[in-house]
Amino acid sequence: MTELEKLKHLLEHWIEHNNAHVKTYKEWAIKAECLGERELAEMLSQIADESRKLEGLFNKALNRL
Repeated sequence: MTELEKLKHLLEHWIEHNNAHVKTYKEWAIKAECLGERELAEMLSQIADESRKLEGLFNKALNRL
């Protein structure tokens, strides 16, 4: 496997891993909201949104290969 093939594999893994994190952040944002932690819930939602933006960069890098 070449270094570029390894990088392609890593980028695919990172995209999947990032998406799993986004899902978890959203779940915990809902839980925090239910616990009355509105500000914390908003922060977690923002983290999820920012992490979702990373997917675009990961895909851009993957398409570059």
